[in-house]
Amino acid sequence: MSKGSAPRATASPSKGSAPRATASPSKGSAPVAPATPLPPGAPFTWRSESNEPSPTRLHAVNDRLSADTALKRVRNGEFLLYSGDFHNAKQLLGALGRRLERASNARSPLEAFRAERRARQLEHETLSRIVVSLDRDYRLALARAPDVAQACRQVWGEPETEFTVVPLKQLLGMLGATEWRRKGLAVPGLTGLIHPHYGVYLPTRTDYVELLLWLPLLKGQRVFDVGTGTGVLSFLLLQRGAASVQATDCDSRAVACARENAEQLGLSKSFQVAEADLFPEGKADLVVCNPPWIPEPPKNRVDRAVFDEDSQFLRRFLEGLPAALTPGGEGLLILSDLAVLLGLRPSGWLQEQFTRCGLTVKSSRSTVARHSKAQDTSDPLHMARSRETTTLYCLTAVAP
Repeated sequence: MSKGSAPRATASPSKGSAPRATASPSKGSAPVAPATPLPPGAPFTWRSESNEPSPTRLHAVNDRLSADTALKRVRNGEFLLYSGDFHNAKQLLGALGRRLERASNARSPLEAFRAERRARQLEHETLSRIVVSLDRDYRLALARAPDVAQACRQVWGEPETEFTVVPLKQLLGMLGATEWRRKGLAVPGLTGLIHPHYGVYLPTRTDYVELLLWLPLLKGQRVFDVGTGTGVLSFLLLQRGAASVQATDCDSRAVACARENAEQLGLSKSFQVAEADLFPEGKADLVVCNPPWIPEPPKNRVDRAVFDEDSQFLRRFLEGLPAALTPGGEGLLILSDLAVLLGLRPSGWLQEQFTRCGLTVKSSRSTVARHSKAQDTSDPLHMARSRETTTLYCLTAVAP
């Protein structure tokens, strides 16, 4: 869904919808008012992270629906409005996912990557057609449903209409993100926790973060952080002596996330963040960027942290870096070589871009991938991921 958009639609659920579901309150808690199910023909707000058009018709289903029947119906283009038990609905999603075929005969890392992207897209298109409704108080109209109101308000704000319809898979992702946000995440070298928001890249893969720990103390430098995400790199640099950080991100959720994290870490006086495409105004002694590393089109809003079509973001960052540096300033580019290993980018491409943009590599340091997918031999891309390295390039502008 594009920023700020929440289209209204009118659903026409088919006959035979299940009766109103009541969430089971935990032991000793106050009774929870039952959720109001979506009446036939009622308008609703459609929520999708992938800009999918709002369904014109919803077909009511319940716990009697088998996975095989559900698969046939969604393949025929139906949106199935689930109105049974919450746990049964989750089991249905799992059963549908297991029924989707995955190619296993790829002859190269590039073939494996293409096949995996197609499989992921098919999985998304299939599972996103199992939808649920929420009422004006963001109560989920399923039996034994958890309280999802906090997760919904964190992502969408207050309800805009009496009813909201959302893919169940997306709602489950929002619930998981709320838990991460509540607990916080420990990051190597950082004093304090990072609290990620839904839709903002989760820094559980810490290889790229740990590379910054090899830097000397920054001694009062002014820093730009381009594409800040949760703000984790900014906060590491501030705790290592930077005087100030001006951060940017093109996503409003990331901006809100980084600002909140700065406040919780006690760094808000030296940290500023704004929604912007690339650099802040002015110049900095140090500019850091961990850009998306796969030069392919993103499929949805969340994908933008990883996928950068035709390396457009990376190209523009390198082109603008010399002008963003003070005399003698340095740029820190942190980049995985997975694109090269997959055959998406030739091995000498990055050095050619440095030369084209008037940059030279002052120093570099690399680390091998230690994330779980690099160790998982069943992963379709294991042959590439097991050899992946991430490199910190220290760049300076070539003297004119």
